[in-house]
Amino acid sequence: METTTAAGGLVYGIRLRREVEYRYVGITTKTASRRFHQHLRAAAEGRKTPFYDWVRKHDPADLIADELDWIEGLQDLGRAEMEWISFLRREGDRLLNLSDGGLGPTGVIWTDEMRAAASVRGTGRKGSSRPGAANPFYGGKHSVEQRSKWSQDRKGTNSGTANPNYGRFGPDHPGFGRTVGEEARRALSEARKGAGNPNFGKKASEETRAKMSAVRKGRPMPSSQRSAHTRHHTNKGIEKADCKYCVEDSAKPSLSSESESES
Repeated sequence: METTTAAGGLVYGIRLRREVEYRYVGITTKTASRRFHQHLRAAAEGRKTPFYDWVRKHDPADLIADELDWIEGLQDLGRAEMEWISFLRREGDRLLNLSDGGLGPTGVIWTDEMRAAASVRGTGRKGSSRPGAANPFYGGKHSVEQRSKWSQDRKGTNSGTANPNYGRFGPDHPGFGRTVGEEARRALSEARKGAGNPNFGKKASEETRAKMSAVRKGRPMPSSQRSAHTRHHTNKGIEKADCKYCVEDSAKPSLSSESESES
């Protein structure tokens, strides 16, 4: 259904063709098909929202936009979207909408020109931080199932050449020259103690222990850093500026100087 006036519009829902569950609900004064293709274009351009991340994971041919309702009047159109979102969430549909719908506080429907101008104004602008109770997810916690799903979805996405910092070393790496402050180090240390350690309560299997033993066989394993210093520096007559024991030994008076002073 084609519309040429903003007197009313459509409530539409986007889902996978093979499923009845909707993942997004929106409104438009144009056709559902045209709005759907605008979503596909925005996803291809890399817009970052849960919905567009979901769209990028699927073949566009596997997605469909259904016309859910036709509403006369823009204010009623905004209310209808809110009602549809609320209804589908109660039904268990995992909608990826960031808001509860509606036309917003002013009732203005943005044109493409308005959106483009806002994009230019916002380019390079830092996002506003909403810490503590001001954050809408404050006090919330994702379920184990959801965290497991995200883990599987992201597995391998930043490994090898897919990592944006792959092959970047020294000054070319964004983390070059940065150090972690003492306070942050202490916080990380405390967070990884006890149950916070990912290996807490775990024990390597006999097979793993045998592999570790085979790898280390024949490799010199000093019992302490001081022992390693004696073996690899003192006994070989090597002095390294970054070895604290070499620095300590060089600061001590030698036996020959002591004997000369006594004589």
